[in-house]
Amino acid sequence: MAVIGNNIANVNTTAFKSSRVQFSDTFSQTLRASSAPGANSAGTTSMQVGTGVGTASIQSQFTQGTTTRTGLSTDLAISGSGFFVVRDSLNGSTYVTRAGDFNIDSNGYLVTSSGMRLQGFSDAGLSTRGDLRVDATGAPDGTAPGATVESFTIDQQGQIRVKLSDNTEFTRGQVLLQTFQSPQGLSKEGENLYSSLAAAGPLPNPSAPGSAGLGTIQSGALELSNVDLAQEFSTMITTQRAFQACSRVVTTSDEILQELVNLKR
Repeated sequence: MAVIGNNIANVNTTAFKSSRVQFSDTFSQTLRASSAPGANSAGTTSMQVGTGVGTASIQSQFTQGTTTRTGLSTDLAISGSGFFVVRDSLNGSTYVTRAGDFNIDSNGYLVTSSGMRLQGFSDAGLSTRGDLRVDATGAPDGTAPGATVESFTIDQQGQIRVKLSDNTEFTRGQVLLQTFQSPQGLSKEGENLYSSLAAAGPLPNPSAPGSAGLGTIQSGALELSNVDLAQEFSTMITTQRAFQACSRVVTTSDEILQELVNLKR
């Protein structure tokens, strides 16, 4: 119920990935072991009584969420597989996220709502990895002195095209995406961030969108939560009824034990 409640609570969270619970039976008490048939006898089957159920795992479902248009050039959505890589500039910690609701801070860096800096090729030559910044650094020769950023766009391959006040246009950098062999190894850290990158088996290096099996980037759009409300409410009702049934079993078992004790009186 806690997992279902968290899914429903995050139905409007950008790029939220729902979770599901997997159950497994617990150790069974063996009343009679099985045996193989002999020359003159038939085999016997085992007699076991289960002792209950336990939680096997809680898995995040990394299916694609619906994409919605926002019109903001700093909003990015991944169409396909991959994660944005962001870095905490205070301690250098690296995280990944599917939430592309970025903005530009006072220094021109593309950052998350919590200040994490988006990573990629940070130079005009697309050779140096680092914090992505939207400014006039790397402008071609002939650019008017003191020209400032007028606008910028990000294409499907993540390349950041900057237009300066003198109408000069150039590629400032490129957003790169990271993919994993086992995304289930990622740990949720809140604020739409995932850690434990090594446990998820990251493929060599972040790569350009649209390459190495990665999805492409849609600028001016956001990926919504992949929570299916109808499915969650259905699961909630099923879970509630299952709990009520289990409670009834406990009550009935207690009544039978009381009858058994009364037989000795």
